[in-house]
Amino acid sequence: MLQFTRRPLAIAGVVVLAGSLAACGHNRPAPAPQYSGGYSSGYQTAPAYPNNPVGTEYGRVSNIEVMQGRSQGQTSGAGAVLGAVVGGVLGNQVGKGSGRAAATAVGVLGGAVAGNAIEGRNNQEYVQGYRLSIHLDQGGYRVYDVSSPGDLRIGDRVRLYNGQISRL
Repeated sequence: MLQFTRRPLAIAGVVVLAGSLAACGHNRPAPAPQYSGGYSSGYQTAPAYPNNPVGTEYGRVSNIEVMQGRSQGQTSGAGAVLGAVVGGVLGNQVGKGSGRAAATAVGVLGGAVAGNAIEGRNNQEYVQGYRLSIHLDQGGYRVYDVSSPGDLRIGDRVRLYNGQISRL
């Protein structure tokens, strides 16, 4: 009779722990994308200057490409701990004697790996940015990675000065 009472309690415990494991990931808003080698500050509108200061270039926006991706999910270890507990409880339900001990150990290890993977997957974030290609009047191209193109459109005349893109 004791065996029939322990099983439903163990199953209920597993269900509660599995629900806790699924809730260990949390949703947070994605941060502004930061791309290496580019400018993530966007652009500022500035007046066109008739005299060309040194380092100023002019051109046209030739392409605006949307870049999307996922950032690597960080884990705190809570998913691994909860996964180990759930795996251990499930493994303990299998076999008898030394087989039960082996199944429990395998369940703990497998649950820890699975719990950590689930937490990492739940913590991944989508990042979005834009790649602006500028065809320069003097020839050549400049490519900038920005968080937002603002009101720039393909074909717009722009001025490039000190890493800032200004529409003319």
